[in-house]
Amino acid sequence: MSMGFLQSLRIALSCLAANKLRSVLTMLGVIIGVASVIAMVAIIEGLRYQVLKEFEAMGSRLILVMFSPQDRERGGGEGSGEWLTLEDAEAMLHECPLVSDVSPELTMYDRTFESEGRECTGQVVGGLSTYASLHSIELEKGRFFSQEDCDSWARVCVVGPTVCEELWPDEEALGRSLQVHGINFTVIGVAEHRARSMGEMRGAPDANIYAPITTLHKRIAGDDRVWTIFAQATDTDQTDEAADQIWALLMTRHRNQPDFLVDTQSRLVDSINRLMAIFGIVFGGIGGLSLLVGGIGIMNIMLVSVTERTREIGLRKAVGAKRRHIMIQFLTEAMTLSGIGGLLGIALGAGISWVVRAATHGDLPTRIPVWVAAFGFCFACAVGIFFGLYPAWRAARLDPIQALRHE
Repeated sequence: MSMGFLQSLRIALSCLAANKLRSVLTMLGVIIGVASVIAMVAIIEGLRYQVLKEFEAMGSRLILVMFSPQDRERGGGEGSGEWLTLEDAEAMLHECPLVSDVSPELTMYDRTFESEGRECTGQVVGGLSTYASLHSIELEKGRFFSQEDCDSWARVCVVGPTVCEELWPDEEALGRSLQVHGINFTVIGVAEHRARSMGEMRGAPDANIYAPITTLHKRIAGDDRVWTIFAQATDTDQTDEAADQIWALLMTRHRNQPDFLVDTQSRLVDSINRLMAIFGIVFGGIGGLSLLVGGIGIMNIMLVSVTERTREIGLRKAVGAKRRHIMIQFLTEAMTLSGIGGLLGIALGAGISWVVRAATHGDLPTRIPVWVAAFGFCFACAVGIFFGLYPAWRAARLDPIQALRHE
């Protein structure tokens, strides 16, 4: 049995080699289908891995509170439009027994930084002294701002590596002064390169500067509004209860208007997994359509092959070949076509994912699970067998006498 299959495989490969261009064109649909599935899964898995990694770095007790005037999932009404404030963050820490720490955040997008005649554009991110540890910001040199800096509205900042390269190329950044909105800030630290995170999909984090949120409030913004408040529960098992306490507190402080979203890490992870699954189904469907087109192409070529090799089939039957031998031969050829197409598709998909990773400078670490590559190859082979069944059946049903008379 194994020798029969190996012999059929050898014949199939020789037939494909005899018609190289036709074989490549036939495999094109399968190659594109498998490559699209591999590339899309690699990108989706890379996104999911990066976001989940960031959540893990923040700890399993994370609670995310965001200003969201359109959110109505946990209450009714038109909303008051009242922003979250530093007072809300302080109230969470002092009035919610299950909350152990809070870190409010304010982001100012597309700001211009100036220093010594040079300028660049980036984001100003305001936080408290706990911001660095909560967001896993590592420093290349210098220090992060302290609670004393926050209390005194100190004009100090930590800059990303891109800011250093554009404002002070080949020069020491520590101690330098940069201007934002006419306010001078002194650089006290330089952050290491970091990938784009869930809250930084706009702009590159390496072009950020980090400053005390109180300084931004008092010296630039003129109010105490915040975009986001990151909170931590006292215990992992009580994260949901802590989130409920925060919700109840904010409803009281905001006149029972649900102008905010409160979510735990587990809920966010579940939402992300559901979203990625939907993307996977959609992109998988697109790849499946390409494979369907490729399968139809394989059927078409195999039918042409049956017609071209009618005399060969008649001769093989005349010397004792049975229907199953003919059928196995043509099914092997169809499976070989789709199988080689599947392997080339996997290679092309891996190449596309590598290009995406290189183009984003590693900020999007694309990942190709082994099961995806195996599934892509097996599915491609299955497509070849399915669409090769009818041509193989037609070849096996040919009458040997009529086949030998065929011109």
